[in-house]
Amino acid sequence: MKRIYLVVCLFLVAGCSKELTEEPKGLVGGAAALSSMAGLESALTGAYGSLMVPWTSGFTTVSQIAMTMGGDDLTTHPGSNKEEFREFDRFNVSSLNSRMNPIWLGCYKTIQSTTNIINNYTGVLDGNQTTINTIAGEAYFLRALCYYWLTRLWGEVPIIPSEIYSPDYLTLSKSPPADVYKLIEADLAKAEEMVPNTKRDPGRPNKGSVKALLADVYLTEAGWPLKDQSKYALAAAKAKEVIDNKTTYGFDLYQGGYLKIFAGGTTEDVFTLFTRGQWSTYNSFYGLSTMPENEGGWSDFFSELRFFNNFPAGTRKDATFSTEFVVNGVTIPWQETTTKHPYYKKFTIQSGTKATYMSNNPVIMVRYAHVLLIYAEAQARATGTPSGEAYAAVNAVRARAVLADLPAGLSGTDFADAIVNERAWEFAGEWNRWFDLVRLEKVEAANADKDPADLQPAQPITKANYWMPIPGADALVNPNL
Repeated sequence: MKRIYLVVCLFLVAGCSKELTEEPKGLVGGAAALSSMAGLESALTGAYGSLMVPWTSGFTTVSQIAMTMGGDDLTTHPGSNKEEFREFDRFNVSSLNSRMNPIWLGCYKTIQSTTNIINNYTGVLDGNQTTINTIAGEAYFLRALCYYWLTRLWGEVPIIPSEIYSPDYLTLSKSPPADVYKLIEADLAKAEEMVPNTKRDPGRPNKGSVKALLADVYLTEAGWPLKDQSKYALAAAKAKEVIDNKTTYGFDLYQGGYLKIFAGGTTEDVFTLFTRGQWSTYNSFYGLSTMPENEGGWSDFFSELRFFNNFPAGTRKDATFSTEFVVNGVTIPWQETTTKHPYYKKFTIQSGTKATYMSNNPVIMVRYAHVLLIYAEAQARATGTPSGEAYAAVNAVRARAVLADLPAGLSGTDFADAIVNERAWEFAGEWNRWFDLVRLEKVEAANADKDPADLQPAQPITKANYWMPIPGADALVNPNL
């Protein structure tokens, strides 16, 4: 299943494992291919599709889960053939670890396609101008989303100046996060202007989706590595715009059962990659990846023990974790599984065949609960005192989990810390926890008190471990990487 993706391929053609001698002419559609609205739409479809190719590119495989195992909510099999998974959990990631390839490749393929649209849409004179602007706005959104994932995972990454191949690409240098974030902010500002209030279909962003992602970006910028605390106020303000206009955007906390959120298509969806429909792809981390061998699964990932034990009891915990399994007609507890760990129920296929490696389940990238908790944390950190609206935001999430309200009168610091904990529980296993620990510089602390039965770090953790190594084949082609 392993492939080597050379950086030159990312800029020559969307989705390749071709030799470096490949003639690049004609492989990338430029102005001629995008001279019509239909051409723009086709390129945009390809941009979305590049994020949803199981095993190869994007977010429909287990890669983003593997890459965020440095958090305290995810771990993997201590034995078996999970060496690459364990590298992330133990902070000794090799540059040849193939689990990084789908995110790296998928994001750069999408960046290539969206840059093609952004550089050419103003020259399209036929068709509906509103639709053309919407297509461009979605392209700006997707490009920002991809650079956001790249810089959070790899830190310094190359910024691609054009979709057209140039030999100079083989000597591109990495850009510092500050420069990458400037591009992300600029792209989201354009997207916010151009994307409408209503999604064109469930798998696309609307204006509220753009605002929500920008709020998340601001929250991250306020932490490590930029540590620009002025961004907290911007994060709170942008999240509040979404909250105040949730009816317009069609967002709300879904109250029809926590597990149903992960089937997609609810009011919780702020931005979701739908694997069904026009993309005709599938999700490969629901199902066997999240099942123990006792049930015929692969045990790719499951919960760390201390995280599970500290998780507040109640309906949300019951919906988040699988703790009993039927094996040959006999029910066994998680303590009797091969790995002796609880598993993530939210990523178990809820209808149809459970033991499968592919499903039509979507990949939910941003939920409305994110918006509420971004607002609550950012408002408290920005002003030093949580407002009544910040309390209302977090307490709405807790109420759905059938938990009591947070105590009144908390200091800004204590309140923000409580929100970080709430984010851990609400988004358990959803690759959110790792990014929180990084921006708050708590990776070391979160890994210092692991249960003895969990995987332990292979070496002392430093800030160097906050970022992944550039995929080795790309760095070999371009020493500047």
